[in-house]
Amino acid sequence: MTYDAVVIGGSYAGLSAAMQIARARRSVCVVDTGKPRNRFADASHGFFGQDGAAPEGMIASARDQLAAYSTVRMIADVACDATRADGGFEVTLASGGTVTGRKLVLAFGISDVLPDVPGLSERWGDTVLHCPYCHGYEHRDGRLGVLWTAPMSAHQAALIADWGATTLYLDGNPSPEGDARTLLEHRGVSIEAASIRELRGKDRSLTSLLLGDGREAAIDALFLAPSSKLNSPIAERLGCALDDGPFGPIIRTDAAKLTSVTGVYAAGDIARAPHNATWASADGVTAGISLHQSLVFEASMAGAAA
Repeated sequence: MTYDAVVIGGSYAGLSAAMQIARARRSVCVVDTGKPRNRFADASHGFFGQDGAAPEGMIASARDQLAAYSTVRMIADVACDATRADGGFEVTLASGGTVTGRKLVLAFGISDVLPDVPGLSERWGDTVLHCPYCHGYEHRDGRLGVLWTAPMSAHQAALIADWGATTLYLDGNPSPEGDARTLLEHRGVSIEAASIRELRGKDRSLTSLLLGDGREAAIDALFLAPSSKLNSPIAERLGCALDDGPFGPIIRTDAAKLTSVTGVYAAGDIARAPHNATWASADGVTAGISLHQSLVFEASMAGAAA
């Protein structure tokens, strides 16, 4: 069977795209690994009508709702490759099978590349965080820190100061100068130059940072902007243009979420920066609607030409 669309990735963006396609009474197959980027967080905040809900619970509910549409098929597998075939695309699965579709939606997500600091990765999504809009309120009025990962970390620290007393931990990097320094001073952000040897605290809680000179700095939550990588090479193999984003590569799309390759759409964190679950879902809606409209109007134009 050739589906009208194959969606690679079944998290916020992919499921949102598939829902629009299914509601247009078109056939859609969703291929997903079941490992969403935000699986490390216990709650998702700021999402319309779902503030505080568990991310995996939100995805499970969305999958159940999508499965109610008769034109939907969902496959738990890894999409290894995608190639053009007979006017559409053939997706190769890790299990050895293939799925074909007239159009593709890429929504396979990204992975965060965390600094190699002992005690950091196991606290990711709980007391070590990326987005203050997603998690800052839950740590309000606490002792907050920002780990320097790039010059934009100064900007991040200036923002996070709205949630509590903030320290920018340079981890041995040069101190900000010029306008960045002035901004930090204006926002009341402290600067700690020493390197960080270890994050300390019971289980996933965070109580202190062990600094390179042996001091311990008390802290309740540490924010950082990690670099990221695409979870799949499929976009590159298809020839989709990539751009250098602030955190890592992103797939270039137009306002309709169409990539540089005809028939291939991209949505979610792989196709935008900055990242946010609401934006991912909204971009998925755009991709799904745009894909459906392309099916309608391309067929109409072909029929008229005939």
